[in-house]
Amino acid sequence: MTKQLPNLQVALDHSNLKGAITAAVSVGNEVDVIEAGTVCLLQVGSELVEVLRSLFPNKIIVADTKCADAGGTVAKNNAVRGADWMTCICSATIPTMKTARKAIEDINPDKGEIQVELYGDWTYDQAQQWLDAGISQAIYHQSRDALLAGETWGEKDLNKVKKLIEMGFRVSVTGGLSVDTLKLFEGVDVFTFIAGRGITEAKNPAGAARAFKDEIKQIGRAHV
Repeated sequence: MTKQLPNLQVALDHSNLKGAITAAVSVGNEVDVIEAGTVCLLQVGSELVEVLRSLFPNKIIVADTKCADAGGTVAKNNAVRGADWMTCICSATIPTMKTARKAIEDINPDKGEIQVELYGDWTYDQAQQWLDAGISQAIYHQSRDALLAGETWGEKDLNKVKKLIEMGFRVSVTGGLSVDTLKLFEGVDVFTFIAGRGITEAKNPAGAARAFKDEIKQIGRAHV
């Protein structure tokens, strides 16, 4: 039995609806998952999710809300517009995550899931609580601010990703990823690679997405 290759997710890191939709149209058919980015969601709300769902009825759509409270309400609002997955920030309470999970699964029982966004200080004890609450997707970040401050992907990051996978999480990774960066993850069972501007701001976004997919196939051979 072979394992599935990692997904490729495009993050629509735009400040307005027009920019996000233009980017989505340019690469949506080349990727596995389309992310309604946090900044644009704050600008226009879950209308972005609704437009993405209408354009890509068969793609997985993520609402990157980084929800910290009112989980059930936020999840419902995005799920009814077409979101399959929604993110909660790791500092959210377990009840917030549970109500979010219930709401998205009630509306989308086949695919609805909550992902935990890992920022700042979190512990493996907390991670176990998320698993116990039925949440098995985690997103490991190198944040934009950290990257601007000069931090890069390294062994400490890979060790954390591996530990989370060993615990039972499907782990997505994001933050300054490029085709060359992906080689760092050879042999690591990453669930999804998430890239934003590295794809959407390329001269040929569709070609950039295909280059990511080609490299994912190459590194995937180490664990498929």
